[in-house]
Amino acid sequence: VLSWEEVEIGEPNEGEIRIKNKAIGANYVDIYYEVRSSRRRITSSTPSIHSRYRFCYYCLLISGKEAVGVVSAVGPGVTSFKVGDVVGYADNPMGSYAEEQIIPASVAISIPPAIDYKTAASVLLKGMTAYVLVRQAFKVQRGHTVLVHAAAGGVACLLCQWANALGATIIGTVSTEEKAAQATQDGCQHVIVYTKEDFVTRVAQFTSGEGVRVVYDAVGKGTFQGSLACLMPRGCMISYGQSSGSRRDPVQLSELAPKSLILGRPGLMHYTTNRSELLQAAGEVFANVMAGVLKVLAHHVYPLSEAARAHEDLEARRTSDSIVLVPDSQRL
Repeated sequence: VLSWEEVEIGEPNEGEIRIKNKAIGANYVDIYYEVRSSRRRITSSTPSIHSRYRFCYYCLLISGKEAVGVVSAVGPGVTSFKVGDVVGYADNPMGSYAEEQIIPASVAISIPPAIDYKTAASVLLKGMTAYVLVRQAFKVQRGHTVLVHAAAGGVACLLCQWANALGATIIGTVSTEEKAAQATQDGCQHVIVYTKEDFVTRVAQFTSGEGVRVVYDAVGKGTFQGSLACLMPRGCMISYGQSSGSRRDPVQLSELAPKSLILGRPGLMHYTTNRSELLQAAGEVFANVMAGVLKVLAHHVYPLSEAARAHEDLEARRTSDSIVLVPDSQRL
């Protein structure tokens, strides 16, 4: 039910820039903001609307949290960017499913010339999320054994590549044999097709009963208790998504005590609270892309006007790696 419409935007205000989007990242988190998913209450406000452009929206909410484009106008007081600069942004504000949009200059990130539009739009949000997961919320080190659920997913595939480069042993879970092959390419030394095997049993076998140092879980209630069971004493459970739903029994602190476990739910926004942290995160992502550590695959490219189809494929788990929306005018 995403609708393709024309609205008014206009000129950027103090501290803002207007960008003409060239590529837009579609992420699983985007579907959380749609009423039909019933997974998250909509709390984001619709971006201010002033000159005409096309965009995809749902219930007056312009979707999307990631885009790369060219600066088409700068507002008063902006000195860090000029018309013609290639920039991207991720996480906030909402509203990237648009041919053109206005964002605060403070959230814009310069895109290195060596990285093309689609690659940048595929890696910025997911890559910075992976950075938070492996370098901040839990610092993966050589010799660690790591369990990654939905290992062929957009964030997880980058997480696996990054953790592999850091010297970790990675166990990935996936739903199909095809995704198992992708997870292996992304650095998983062991892959479990959870639709055929019990992942708790297989993790115990792979680790000789010791368990893993950290679990990265983007699935939610379908894997949560099993994930805790896979951890070694003093292990860390990092939850960063809930593709199987978020309704589950509350975690009792007493459940963590027998193995002195740590449970975390990090969010990108809390690790990029100022411009220095934002540029640090983006800089590490871009450096790893250019060094070949992170291999970004945009297997799925949709016209922006078909964003609804992209969301259907996301929810049905028909996709892997990254999804990019391209404004229809850019496809001519």
